[in-house]
Amino acid sequence: MNPILKKRLAILDAKHKSKPVGKRLRVFYGWCKLNKIRKKEAISVVFENDCQREEKTMKFINRMMDVVYVRDQTEDEKMDAEGAVRMFTEYSLFMEDKLFQGSLELALKRNFEADRNNVSEEERKTIRKKLRESYLSSHPGYKEPAVQLEFEFEF
Repeated sequence: MNPILKKRLAILDAKHKSKPVGKRLRVFYGWCKLNKIRKKEAISVVFENDCQREEKTMKFINRMMDVVYVRDQTEDEKMDAEGAVRMFTEYSLFMEDKLFQGSLELALKRNFEADRNNVSEEERKTIRKKLRESYLSSHPGYKEPAVQLEFEFEF
């Protein structure tokens, strides 16, 4: 192999394997706030991609969502934040989505499974519990819709 090409590949490899700087990046869990732009309820998970002043971060986050739980990102999640061009990355699970059909339990189950690679089971249970409590406190008359959660086969 060409020595110049070999050197370039080694530099690129070292660049992509570099560990993230010891930044404290967080993940915020909660319910998105409804307004004239956001008209559907959703579980909102917001990842910090870079650090900024604490009051500025919290002002922005509180404008977007009702925060229920905050945790630090894992090292793998921090690696994803390196290439991001925005301060925050948001993922939403809309309650009215065809998958959930307004079911709180289905949405919480999906969020629980989505975090399985990065978060311990104990912490995921805590997150699910806090999201459920927050939703039920703001929707006192909520009743779980009659949807089939899973198929049960008998042999």
